[in-house]
Amino acid sequence: MQKKRVLIMGAAGRDFHNFNVVFRDNPQYEVVAFTATQIPNIENRKYPAGLAGKLYPQGISIVSEDDLEKLIKKSKIDEVVFSYSDVSNQYVMQRGASVMAWGADFKLLGKRSTMLKSKRPVIAVCAARTGSGKSQTTRKVCQLLKQKKINPVVIRHPMPYGDLTKQICQRFASISDLDKHHCTIEEREEYEPHIVQGTVVYAGVDYEVILKEAEKEAEIIVWDGGNNDIPFFVPDLHITVVDPHRPGDELSYFPGETNLLLADVVLINKVDTADYEDIEQVRCNVKRTNPKAVLIEAASPIYIDKPQLIRGKNVLVVEDGPTLTHGGMRYGAGVIAAQKFGAKEIINPRPWVKGEIKKTFESYPEIGALLPAIGYGKKQINDLERTINLTPCDSVVIATPVDLTKILKINKPSVRVRYELQEIGKPDLEEVIEKFLDHLKR
Repeated sequence: MQKKRVLIMGAAGRDFHNFNVVFRDNPQYEVVAFTATQIPNIENRKYPAGLAGKLYPQGISIVSEDDLEKLIKKSKIDEVVFSYSDVSNQYVMQRGASVMAWGADFKLLGKRSTMLKSKRPVIAVCAARTGSGKSQTTRKVCQLLKQKKINPVVIRHPMPYGDLTKQICQRFASISDLDKHHCTIEEREEYEPHIVQGTVVYAGVDYEVILKEAEKEAEIIVWDGGNNDIPFFVPDLHITVVDPHRPGDELSYFPGETNLLLADVVLINKVDTADYEDIEQVRCNVKRTNPKAVLIEAASPIYIDKPQLIRGKNVLVVEDGPTLTHGGMRYGAGVIAAQKFGAKEIINPRPWVKGEIKKTFESYPEIGALLPAIGYGKKQINDLERTINLTPCDSVVIATPVDLTKILKINKPSVRVRYELQEIGKPDLEEVIEKFLDHLKR
């Protein structure tokens, strides 16, 4: 039987997982290459032989998605598997239309093909869009479990942007582990808040290996999703966070709409800062699409330690990077904090952006008058530091989940914006977790 020649379209995450669970050691397929997009500097390397398996002794090339048409035609590709997230449904089908026109089949992989079954109960926290509030929801779930004397372990969606062989299975239990694994700003943003809360985090590339290791110390696995991807593990409780600042996206983004359909619980976040009409639109969309889901409403109130550094000042706002880039938001908690605490002016950093940060603004021109905390590598981290230090302002408002002052040398006063989940009314997550735990006892 002739092997099907396959390309996997990805962004250094879901694509590797799909390969590991569907194509690795599968003699029916030959994966010719991965294509990469969305994340800078993740192409022009290889998925290593040690991860690729016995059928790929030379590893598998990772190339830019810009080469997709050429690869399909030159390599006579039979099948293209779309394997990344937080893009519109229209975008996915436009890619599909192109792939089909170039001669290959276009494929999406669902939950039966890609979700692993754990020996432990699994709570999955996912979203309709990146930046909806998964992280603070995951932290709240872990907090509630600990109050019940249950030990949760978080497994985070992959962000393997470095040496893949060294990132097969990573465990983070202390801040020093972040340095040990040479974590990027994006990784630190996701791992550090869990570590500070006292929760162990696993991540990496091979989630079968990761799951087995996490099961050794977890009573319950908490899946902390990335972007708006669906879980890698079969969830016993599926929580999906939706964002009324982007009403309608819960029905029009891939695979966030799948998360909405799969959800046992839908949490409408940020109701304290969104317009009433937008909240109502999202509420109606959720009830119509998944009427069986428990509906929770919540806020993400902001906290700052030094309001005097905002009031009456010209401030530079640094926001979470992915929320502004492929997340499509034009502002975040930093802008809300600057406005709430009376900043005189929010300084637009564009005249002073440098290097890789300048490229980010060119790729995402709709970003507002703020600075995305992009740091996928040393060059970007250095360019971020230079841009902050060159921008003329009185102080810097840092609204990223990680303390950037521990990574960057900032030459002006700074204030951190923190935000945690706060449910409004009933039902709430505590009720959901109690019912879930009661069900496990039966």
